[in-house]
Amino acid sequence: MDQAVTAKEDALRLYGEHINAKRVDGWQRVGLGLVEHRREGCYVWDADGTRYIDCFGGAGCFNVGRANPVIRQALIDAMANEDLGDFMLISDAKAQLAHRLSEITPGDLDYVMYGVGGGEVNDYAIKLARGVTGKTDIIAMEQAYHGHTGFALGAIGRERYQAPFLPMVPGFLHVPFNDLAAVENAMTENTAAIMLEPILGEGGIHVASQEFISGLRELCDRTGALLIFDEVQTAWGRTGKMFCSEHYGVVPDIMTVGKSLGGGIYPIAAAIFRRHLQPFNEAHPYIHLSTFGGSDLGCRVGLATIDYILDEDLCGRSASMGDLLMGKLRQLQSAHPQVMKEIRGKGLMIGLQFTDDAHGPRMTKLLAKRGILAIFSGNETSVMRLMLPLIVDEDTVNEVANGIGDAVAELAERAAQG
Repeated sequence: MDQAVTAKEDALRLYGEHINAKRVDGWQRVGLGLVEHRREGCYVWDADGTRYIDCFGGAGCFNVGRANPVIRQALIDAMANEDLGDFMLISDAKAQLAHRLSEITPGDLDYVMYGVGGGEVNDYAIKLARGVTGKTDIIAMEQAYHGHTGFALGAIGRERYQAPFLPMVPGFLHVPFNDLAAVENAMTENTAAIMLEPILGEGGIHVASQEFISGLRELCDRTGALLIFDEVQTAWGRTGKMFCSEHYGVVPDIMTVGKSLGGGIYPIAAAIFRRHLQPFNEAHPYIHLSTFGGSDLGCRVGLATIDYILDEDLCGRSASMGDLLMGKLRQLQSAHPQVMKEIRGKGLMIGLQFTDDAHGPRMTKLLAKRGILAIFSGNETSVMRLMLPLIVDEDTVNEVANGIGDAVAELAERAAQG
């Protein structure tokens, strides 16, 4: 038997035996029983040698591409003299990244609390809102996704994630996305914050309207509640600007970021918040700790990633390549309205809404056959998510569009046959 095939089979077997066999079975059923091996740029190779264009990107982890050599070198350079660093002590790396984050974020988002992943910093954002306001209620969105840790799990708008672990941390209310009246009706004297993703990621790539975002800011200003933007998936150029909030001209009180802050190389996340919230931390300087959050190696990688995004104008590339891809996809939608309902998104955060909940998993399988790695939205399975690396070029966009076109044509033919 071929050595590569044997290695792949061994990885699948061991993963099933020691991590989760149901995951292996689930991915194989939708055509993605691959074992990640080589990674480069917009591509990932299965252990058996099959190449895929990565259109999922770890839900936003690989904005600067897979195994980016510049970011990898930054980690290598940091390891020459530094390690994780002691999470209780001060370091140049921690201080420099916090300063850089304060420089590039809008408004007076000047203070930082580090974490390892998005769920962890979303936990902190909720804790900070409660601590500052002295109130407990958090209004979050139906279909939202904020992570699987304690407070963040309560903010998720999907019961299936919560049911095995009831009771949840109390105080979370969920309202329809883009429904300002529903948010206002849910507000009480005990509302600490309104929390949302400016674009629902796992929830199907629904884009917040200007009216909704501006209305939330006005509502928070009027009531004293805090506005929390979870930009874990939408930041770092993903939507055509460094931060999605910039599209709206609205500054949240707290913004959480992660995923591509680590350049796809090293895990790091951060909650960045406005100056007027800092007195709470000054009064409680050790109220929130993370052993590996804001590690020195992670901070060096974060600094290199920010520089790379700016130096390569990946925000501009995301906007232009996103426009190109969405234009082609809308042509497909016009040609196949019986299976394709809508194309939506910003930059290279794109959702393909199909007419049937089963079409998302079917498209994942059809695209995998064509060398395209794309995954349907977990909270809205009729939606296919596309989150290509921002380094993508026009030729690769065309290749993706052509592959999707072929897959949609096959899907439409099968649907017509019943």
